[in-house]
Amino acid sequence: MKRWISILLACSCVLVMTAGCSRTGDALEETSGTALGGSGDANANGEGNDRDIAEADFAQTDEDMFTDRDYRTDYDEDDSVQIKLSGTSASASSDSVKISGSTVTITEEAVYIISGTLGDGMIIVDAPDTAKIQIVLDGVQINSGTSAALYILEADKVFVTLAEGTENTLSNGGTFTAIDDSNIDSALFSRQDLTLNGSGSLTVTSPAGHGIVCKDDLAVTGGTYTITSASHGIDANDSVRVTGDTVLTIDAGKDGIHAENDDDTSLGFVYISGGTFDIAAEGDGVSAGAYMQIEDGMIGILAGGGSANGSEQSSDSWGGFMEGGAPGQPGGGRAPGGGAEPEGRSSAEQENNAAQANNTEPVNAEKPADDTEQGNHVDTEISEVSNEDSSEDSSEDSSTSMKGLKCETGMLISGGTITVDSADDSIHSNASITISGGTFDLASGDDAFHAEDTLTVTGGTVTVSESYEGMEALHVEIQGGDITLTASDDGLNASGGTDASGTSGGRDGMFGGSGGMGGPGGGEGMSSSSDGTIVISGGNLYITASGDGIDANGSVEISGGYTIVTGPTQGDTATLDFDTTAVITGGTFIGTGAAGMARTFTDSEQGVVAVSVGEQAAGTELTLTDQSGNTLISYAPELPYAVVILSSPELVSGETYTITAGTVSGEVEAD
Repeated sequence: MKRWISILLACSCVLVMTAGCSRTGDALEETSGTALGGSGDANANGEGNDRDIAEADFAQTDEDMFTDRDYRTDYDEDDSVQIKLSGTSASASSDSVKISGSTVTITEEAVYIISGTLGDGMIIVDAPDTAKIQIVLDGVQINSGTSAALYILEADKVFVTLAEGTENTLSNGGTFTAIDDSNIDSALFSRQDLTLNGSGSLTVTSPAGHGIVCKDDLAVTGGTYTITSASHGIDANDSVRVTGDTVLTIDAGKDGIHAENDDDTSLGFVYISGGTFDIAAEGDGVSAGAYMQIEDGMIGILAGGGSANGSEQSSDSWGGFMEGGAPGQPGGGRAPGGGAEPEGRSSAEQENNAAQANNTEPVNAEKPADDTEQGNHVDTEISEVSNEDSSEDSSEDSSTSMKGLKCETGMLISGGTITVDSADDSIHSNASITISGGTFDLASGDDAFHAEDTLTVTGGTVTVSESYEGMEALHVEIQGGDITLTASDDGLNASGGTDASGTSGGRDGMFGGSGGMGGPGGGEGMSSSSDGTIVISGGNLYITASGDGIDANGSVEISGGYTIVTGPTQGDTATLDFDTTAVITGGTFIGTGAAGMARTFTDSEQGVVAVSVGEQAAGTELTLTDQSGNTLISYAPELPYAVVILSSPELVSGETYTITAGTVSGEVEAD
């Protein structure tokens, strides 16, 4: 039975959408908020990944990630080996240093203090595999025309300390010529565990490759680093771990920071518990082949030239190194593109909507089983096109991914200040994301947050100034936090299936794809299903969406929090859009938007008022008062609106309330 009532308010025909208060079925089962990592496949449908995914381990702390010696920067000059560089040659105070022309080789465990300049030479560490070596850079300038300026071939672990108050430079001249089987492709190249620390500065320049490469674990606990590279700024096989007063400024032709291990999917992770990051990358800002954990830090990322490039074609020629502009800027290796904004609906769907508009019966709050015949929303996302090559070295993939923070398995962010301006998703996981704290300022050419499985927010302050969709995942769970989302399409979207943006590409379908459903560059994106869930149990959520405010290819459940949804009046949009059920049992909900596709809650345990108020201009205040004249809800939507959906614990089913929107005012009974 269709539950709709027409009433007259202030000489305007006002349509009331009622929702029964008795429960018609069991409450929706909430997805656990502790499901932080993927296991096996990246999503419920087992699609979207070419390898098994190890479960993310978020039990790690600084004590697990860093040793006492990682922090230690002191040394005794009298007991150290002195290496003095002098243009084309060098001298040393110990036989543990072998010198051949401008090549200096360290062969034993000790502390080495290096100073001076090598115009075209290199430092090589080739010591026993049990040796722990500390290298103190005390005002050095080392350039290697055809290889790494510092090459760590063999040792147990090497600690590179930047002497206090010193400026140091490591650079490559623009080509890499093999000297062994290590495939050296960076200005600082290590095959062993590497720690960078100290309070001096290090400038790394690599116009033909990566800046810093570590084939094992890389830890950074202090120092100021400026890295300019044609490929990844920092590339590690097993992990990148950053803490302390570290300052990293990276301008990269590919990813700013990249960690990936093809042999062990539990490795290739990124752990950040401190530091200041300023990353401009033509690829991803920070990319982890396994999980990513951020506890603290000041992180600023410009990826792919920023959100303004979200509708542009991506460039297949990476790393236009300082030719005509910096990476990500005009002339910096990015081909200008075109492409209109995606319209977000298929032509078939528009025909269905037009047919429905001619129907004299209003839309049923309880969705019919046959969506196609009723013209219901079936969002077809647009897949991205992968430009990755088949290189065995994953760091050489010519990926077109332009995300801010990206990981293959779970992501946990519990603190820090994160600012991202990205052509593609700002924060992306091929499994799940949990946000439990921190401050976010995001602008995205695609989704601000995208998880293939579950996106959980329990705390933090999130501001999304620009996005295609604000938050998208198979399961979206809002348990806390202060969230403000602005989206050109949906504010929250729960969609089943696979989004190819999980592996590569820029904005869905906008990077080299052919046209198709959903907008330019279409393709197969996150498929429509009824498996998705949106669960809001706490927090403050403010959504301004040009598409649907809340869109679930499945169900919606609200049991707490304070939610405001402001949607447009044009197009086939809705404040609430869902496939199966929308239930409210607690919290405050204020929704405004279009009347043509309007739907309300299918079930509730508190009063719900859903009413058409005619066309109201943006900023027109609406109020709801009780019989005693007490104002229960007051809000002035930023967009024009024609429908109002209100619910709060103060509203009682069967009670009469007065709703006022501009000059329209009348009484309505809550359902």
